Amino acid sequence: MSRVQLALRVSDLEGSIAFYSKLFGTEPAKLRPGYANFAIADPPLKLVLIEGAEDEPTRLDHLGVEVEDSTQVHDATERLASAGLATLEENDTSCCYALQDKVWVTGPGAEPWEVYVVKADTDSMTKTDSMTKTGATAKTGATAKTGATAKTGATAKSGATARSGCGATPQGDSADLTGACC
Repeated sequence: MSRVQLALRVSDLEGSIAFYSKLFGTEPAKLRPGYANFAIADPPLKLVLIEGAEDEPTRLDHLGVEVEDSTQVHDATERLASAGLATLEENDTSCCYALQDKVWVTGPGAEPWEVYVVKADTDSMTKTDSMTKTGATAKTGATAKTGATAKTGATAKSGATARSGCGATPQGDSADLTGACC
């Protein structure tokens, strides 16, 4: 079963956990320092809460679609690239307390979207060097710019800005790629 993911950056993690537990009638599926996620059955939703700065209003961190296996991530990558979207692939990357394969695209309003599979739990909130082991590839998209930069081990090919790190925020136009995570 696939489900949509909504990742919010919140200043009051404990208060947010209490609120969303009441709103959706369920407790977090995963609770770690600075992080919580809810696997909500009805409606099918993965709600991720990432602790932000104190006094910062709650804001969208990123959106996603959680899928069941790496084949579905690969299929999504091919479909998105064929549709002319700039993509950023990350395989065996560890972030948000999970080992994941994923592909990123950025919407026209600079909103980062990921299609991902959780392969295993990990002990790390932030991206680890495992992401740079296989690297990430930004593929040419219809609106991608040439001469972009890549950070934290990602490889850009005549495409967009590849950034990574849990909670990374988009920069520039809608062709920019963001590797937030979770």
